[in-house]
Amino acid sequence: MTVGCGVGMSGELLGYKLVGLRQTIDSLELEFAQTAAEFAGTNEYDEQGSTSPIDWIRHTCHMTSTTAANCLAVGENLERLPESFQAVKSGEIGFAHLTVMARTMNAVPDRFQEGRLLEQARENSPGKFHHICRHFRHAADPKGYAAEQAEQVENRSLHLSMWADGSYLINGILDAVGGAAVRTALEPLARVCGEDDTRERDRRLADALVELAEGAMPRPQIQVTSSVETLLGLAGASAAEMDFSLPISAKTVERFACDSGVTRVLLGSESTVIDVGRSKRTVSGPARRALNARDGHCRWPGCDRPAKSSAAHHVVHWIHGGSTDLSNLILLCHRHHWMVHEGHWQIVRSDDGRMLTIPPTTTFGQLARGPD
Repeated sequence: MTVGCGVGMSGELLGYKLVGLRQTIDSLELEFAQTAAEFAGTNEYDEQGSTSPIDWIRHTCHMTSTTAANCLAVGENLERLPESFQAVKSGEIGFAHLTVMARTMNAVPDRFQEGRLLEQARENSPGKFHHICRHFRHAADPKGYAAEQAEQVENRSLHLSMWADGSYLINGILDAVGGAAVRTALEPLARVCGEDDTRERDRRLADALVELAEGAMPRPQIQVTSSVETLLGLAGASAAEMDFSLPISAKTVERFACDSGVTRVLLGSESTVIDVGRSKRTVSGPARRALNARDGHCRWPGCDRPAKSSAAHHVVHWIHGGSTDLSNLILLCHRHHWMVHEGHWQIVRSDDGRMLTIPPTTTFGQLARGPD
């Protein structure tokens, strides 16, 4: 390694050198990805005791699992991405763009449009391109996109371990929407408070979590930006935007639109803002007090979560013409409200006023999962 190889060069020349080095690295990344795909086609990783090609590459080539998986995804799809391959070779886009392209192809192989996405890759950074591809995936396969979000929710976990001195170790994973909601709640509480606040950000976030749990602040407002088409769940509609999150599915927007601490921005044609604020469907004041008094708790059969922890769900959703009259409202706790929207359960009121729950349609080889 040569130390100080750029000493004496002007800033402009150093910039040119960085671009050249990056293109060389991207070319090597392409070669590495091709070789990784060829290696995955052998059984060498198994003979050496690894559980998968990704595991072998991660360990032997000193990479993270995510980076190794990305390289393998690119290598396995290069023959189906000829234009993108040449764009990387010519320096029009980077290997990071190609990684996003390959992941998108794997997600929606039948609806993938390389030419259309390549134009976007040329004009945007890898991070922005990743965002664009999430919208493309939602437009191409909204059900698959929503199912992916639902799977993330099923994988939520949180571990609390008490140490000998009584302090807690917290470890867990949240889905994109849930994580964004938690971050939205914590960020305002984690801001620096005056010149004398010398806490590091990690400490401020921890303090914010405790403050939130102790109920010292009002419910946070989450901003969701959606098109009319997305709100109506029309085919080909892009995903919605949420602060601190990747684009979210139309089903999640539907749940938020029911009765949540959400400020929504509604877009019309050509991304024109046509409405900003809270919708009139929000149940509050006397109507909410009447609903709380009537239902008392979550109306899902067998659930007794209190009214204060429940949302006002529209039996006939307001998007589809449902009213905010008491007769069209029931209380559902967060979990059961999610099950009705993203989880595809149905809840109907019988003639005698009882609430009946209908599980999602069973797919061959899978059983509908009911509430725990």
